[in-house]
Amino acid sequence: MSAFIYHFSFEFRTGIRNKTLLMMNYLFPIGFFLMMGFVMAGINPAFLETMTPGMAVFAVLAATLLGIPDPLVNGRENGIFRSYKINGISSISILIMPVLTTILHLTIVTAIISILSPLIFDAPAPTNWFSYVLIFLALAFVMAGISVLIGVIAPNSRVTVLYSQLFFIPSILLGGMMFPYNLLPDGVGKVAQLLPATQAMNAFNGLAMGGTADFNPWGSVAALFASGVLAFALAVYLFSWDSRNTERRGHPLMALLFLLPFVVGILLG
Repeated sequence: MSAFIYHFSFEFRTGIRNKTLLMMNYLFPIGFFLMMGFVMAGINPAFLETMTPGMAVFAVLAATLLGIPDPLVNGRENGIFRSYKINGISSISILIMPVLTTILHLTIVTAIISILSPLIFDAPAPTNWFSYVLIFLALAFVMAGISVLIGVIAPNSRVTVLYSQLFFIPSILLGGMMFPYNLLPDGVGKVAQLLPATQAMNAFNGLAMGGTADFNPWGSVAALFASGVLAFALAVYLFSWDSRNTERRGHPLMALLFLLPFVVGILLG
C-alpha cells in the first residue's frame, strides 16, 4: 500500500511539474473555457445554456486524450516498463495510475469551471449536483480508459497523436458542446452517439441541468461506465512491456470493442 501511495503521489506531482501535462490538465482547458465564455457567449447567447457541462466535457477530453497516451508510449519505447516488470510492478498498476491522477486533476479543474461559469458569465448552474458529479466521473473514467488504450496500442508517439486527434476533433464538433445534438442530421447523430462526449452531454442535459435529453440519459450514464470498464480491460489485455517485443496478446483492432455499449444503446434506442 505504501508503494502504491508513493507511486500515486509521484504521478500526481508530475502532472503539475511537467510543463506538457500542466498545459493539458489545467492551462489549456481553463484558458479555452475563459475564451469561449468571453467570445462565444457574445456571438451565440444560447451557448451559455450548456456552457458549464460543455466546458467540463472539453476539460476531460483535453486532459485525457492529449495527456495520457504519449507518456505510456514513451515509457514502453524507452524501456521504463521493462524495469518496472523486473521490480515486480504489475501492468494494472502502470495503467491505473495515470487514470487515477488524471481524474483527480480533472476534479479540480471541473470544480473551477463549475464555480466560475455562473459567477463570471452568468451561465446556469447544475440543478442536480449529484447527477452532475456522477456524469462527470463516468465521462472521466471512460475517457481515461480510452486514452490508456490508445497508449497501449499505438506503436509510436506519432501514431498516438493521430489516434487521439481522430477522437478529439469529432468529439468537439459532434459532441453537443458547440451546438445542440438535435441539429445534427439523423445519420450523423447516430455516429455522434458513438462518442462519449455526446453521451455525457445528453446525460448532463437530461439529469443535471434541468434540460431535455435527446435519448435515454440513464442509458448514457450506463454506457459510459460500461465502455470505461471495457476500455481498461482491453488495455490490460493488450498491454506490451517492451516495444521491441514483436509478440503481443491479441490484435490492436480489438480495441474497438470499447464501442460496444454505445452500439447497443443505438440499437435499443
